[in-house]
Amino acid sequence: MARHPLIDKPAPPISLPNADGQTYTLTPGEKGVPIALFFYPKSGSFGCTKEACQFRDALADKELFKRTKVDIVGISADPVDKQKEFVEKQKLTYPVLSDAKGEARKAYHVGKGLFGLAETARVTFLIDAKGTVRDVLDTTLNYGAHVKFVSKWLDKLEAEEKKATEAPAPAAAPAGETPASAPDATPSTNPPEGKTLEELGKASEGVQA
Repeated sequence: MARHPLIDKPAPPISLPNADGQTYTLTPGEKGVPIALFFYPKSGSFGCTKEACQFRDALADKELFKRTKVDIVGISADPVDKQKEFVEKQKLTYPVLSDAKGEARKAYHVGKGLFGLAETARVTFLIDAKGTVRDVLDTTLNYGAHVKFVSKWLDKLEAEEKKATEAPAPAAAPAGETPASAPDATPSTNPPEGKTLEELGKASEGVQA
């Protein structure tokens, strides 16, 4: 499968109605937390219900999801009333948006699934805390793979963050100390150790005689 064009690119912001009909604006990177944005074919269908509930349960039960404060957002082409019914029946705890006009699917390059039989393919985008799309999973039939995909990436992002905070900083000179200076190349005018001025004078007379 070809590499998705948004990988390693800034994730597009979107504004869509949620299950209550209110406009929900998603601006990746704004909150400084990772985002799992999943597009799915149809609210209430068997696979989509399973997938949506797996994300719900992961938010409630998985420490990894709690620690990373990941935002989960679901999107399908279903109208607002269908999304409301779906959210209430399955007790979903995250935003489920209605992309009836296909605006978000166009922005995220999400096409149809199952060889065109499904209006929307099942595609999950993992967006990091800076708002960059790190990876994309596109598999309509394997609904169970999407939460595992997000878990794998949250582990990786957490490890990256830990490594960045543990990286040793360049060593700095202790306060009050200055770097050692190079030896002074100017010849010294002081007499050599053990010689007196009188002795130097006699030596000079001897040379001139």
